[in-house]
Amino acid sequence: MPPRVSVIIPTFNRLAFVTEAIESVREQTYTDYELIVVDDGSTDETPDALLRQHPDLTLIRQPHRGVSAARNRGMERARGTYLAFLDSDDLWLPQKLEKEMAFLETNTGVPVCYTDEIWIRKGRRVNPKKRHKKYSGWIFPQCLPLCIISPSSVVIHRDVFKTTGPFDETLPVCEDYDLWLRITSRYPVHWLNIPLIIKRGGHPDQLSKALWGMDRFRVRALMKTLAAPDLPAHWRGLAEATLREKCRILIQGFEKRGKTGEARAYHDILSTLDTPLAKPLSPALQGLSRHA
Repeated sequence: MPPRVSVIIPTFNRLAFVTEAIESVREQTYTDYELIVVDDGSTDETPDALLRQHPDLTLIRQPHRGVSAARNRGMERARGTYLAFLDSDDLWLPQKLEKEMAFLETNTGVPVCYTDEIWIRKGRRVNPKKRHKKYSGWIFPQCLPLCIISPSSVVIHRDVFKTTGPFDETLPVCEDYDLWLRITSRYPVHWLNIPLIIKRGGHPDQLSKALWGMDRFRVRALMKTLAAPDLPAHWRGLAEATLREKCRILIQGFEKRGKTGEARAYHDILSTLDTPLAKPLSPALQGLSRHA
């Protein structure tokens, strides 16, 4: 019989972190799961060490293609009805899966559950800001400004991905923001107001630190969202307003740095939004921001 939950951990050159992440899964009070680790082309001893230390887990090795490709590869191998993701630098508290599965199994109309978080930055606990507040229900509007759902906190019924598609492998960052827009525009989600994961940040190889201008990638996600024919009309205006705001921020940043060509791409997006015949945004228009 297949496991109820497939736990997917992507990792790249993070042996110390991923070893602790795996242990936090092993310590779960809920035990009907399989553990899949996807090594995304590590050049350190991660894959060999994991095979020695954890011979019973499913280890998938692939060339370095990024976190989205690693998660998607794990999803392809997964056998569970529900999928849970854990970033290799994060940790689960012992009742994480038990609490979420208890909710999902008794509330079958809600296919996605996520939890509150404990934030650790450079080894010290910090408090999230008000803009990181979390919500339950139809939360698409609350997901527009920034990513409020951590991949490490969710459990998702696998059928959701038949509607939304997998993680976007063309996005080096904000791939989670992009996915949550696709999910929350189609499904309600539930927030468990209990801190059941530990998010560890501030280390040098953190993706959000390696790439500047995160709004560039949120713009791409928003343009995809507006191009979707099934986006409800009452949310289209909210998404468009968010896209305008982020384009203006990027224009100011590029112009301040003398990068007029890059700024012009976002001016073009705003101009297209002001042309009624251009709605909804065509897939071709998405290319305007792809390389900016």
